[in-house]
Amino acid sequence: MGCVPNKRRKMEKVRVGIIGVGGMGSGHAKNVKELEETELTAVCDLDQETVDKLTQEYNVPGFTDYKELIKSGLVDAVFIATPHYFHPEIGIAAMEAGLHCLSEKPIAVSVKEADAFLEAAKRTGKVFGVMYQTRTTPVIRKAREIIESGKLGEIRRTSMINPDYRCQAYYDSGTWRATWSGEGGGVLINQAPHGIDIFMLLGGMPSRVTARVRTKLHKIEVEDEADALLEYPNGAWGYYLVSTDEAPVGKRIEISGDKGKLLIEDEVLRFYSLKTSIPEFTVENKAMWGGPEIVEEKLELPECETGHKAIAKNFARCILEGEKLLAPGEDGIKSVEFINAIILSGKKNKPVDIPVNREEYEELLETLKKSSIQKKNVKVQRVTDPGLTEKRS
Repeated sequence: MGCVPNKRRKMEKVRVGIIGVGGMGSGHAKNVKELEETELTAVCDLDQETVDKLTQEYNVPGFTDYKELIKSGLVDAVFIATPHYFHPEIGIAAMEAGLHCLSEKPIAVSVKEADAFLEAAKRTGKVFGVMYQTRTTPVIRKAREIIESGKLGEIRRTSMINPDYRCQAYYDSGTWRATWSGEGGGVLINQAPHGIDIFMLLGGMPSRVTARVRTKLHKIEVEDEADALLEYPNGAWGYYLVSTDEAPVGKRIEISGDKGKLLIEDEVLRFYSLKTSIPEFTVENKAMWGGPEIVEEKLELPECETGHKAIAKNFARCILEGEKLLAPGEDGIKSVEFINAIILSGKKNKPVDIPVNREEYEELLETLKKSSIQKKNVKVQRVTDPGLTEKRS
C-alpha cells in the first residue's frame, strides 16, 4: 500500500496491463498510452472480440484470462475495470504475484472482501490505489484544504443530496447490471461511490446510519433510491440521499462546523466563516436577536491536473518516485463500509453501527444473491459513458 518502487528492475516507465477493457477500461488504455510515466503492455477481457479490437488498436498482447496476464511478465501493475465482484479476486492475485494495483471503484462489494484486499496490499507491500478521480478537481482539493486547516472547526452537521439518472436501457445493457448476483447492489454500489468518497473525505465517517432503500422507478431487483440519517462519534448529525430517478442531475454537499459552513453545489464551492465560533457566541452574546458575524470568503482554486489521467499519473509516480497517493487503497474501504451500512439498515429496517458487522452483511448479501433472477431481454452494450467522463460513474 505504501509507495515502494519495484525492486525487480529499474523502471523508467510503469508497464501497465488493463483487466476489463469493454467499458471504462478502454478509456484507461487511452490515458496510459498518453502518459509519460506509463506504458500499455497488455490488455485482458473475457470477450475475445473486445480483446482483438484493443490489441490491434494499441499493438499489445491480449488475454481472456486475467491469470495469464498476471503471470506473463509483461506488466508491473494492473488497472482493474471489471464488474465489482471481481475487483478483490483479481487485485489480490496481482499483488501476490508482485504487481501493483489500481482498482476501479468500489474496491469490493462487501467490507469483508475489502478487508482481504487491504490485507493483501499490506502483506505484499505493493502500491494500491483507487480510481477516485473526483478527488483531483480544484473544488474538492480546496474544500479538503479548508477542512484540514481547521477553519471550519469541529463538524456539527453534514448533508449530501446526490440525484442521478439512468434509463431502463442502461440497466438492460448487461446481464450483470442491477442484480444482486452480478453487481451486489444498485445506485449505491454503482453510481454513488464517487460522491460517497467525497462525502466521507470531507465530512468523516459516521458511526451509525438509519436508512431506507427502495426500487422506485426501474424494473430492477436492486435499489434505485436510498437515503439515511447519520450519527457521528462527536454527536453530529447528517443526512444522505442518492437516486437514479431524477433529472437534472447534480450534487449538493453541506459541511457545517463550529466556525463556518462549506457548501458545494454543481461544482461551485463556497465557504462561510464566522468571526466568533458558534459555541463561544451562543454563551457570550447578550443581545436577544444576536448572531455571529458571517463572512463569505473569496476562494482561489488551485490549478491542477484532474480526472482519470491525474489518478493514473499519480499512481505511476508513487511506484516510480514514492509520490503520495491521491486516492490510496485504504480509503477505498470507507465508501464500501458506508454502502453496506445503508443496505443493511434499509433491508433490516434498523439502525446499523459502523464498522459494519461483517458476517451479518455477508449473510444478508448471500440471501439477496440467492433471490437473484436471470435477466431476460438484455441488449448487451459495452460503451463508455460519453459524458463520463470525469463527472459520472
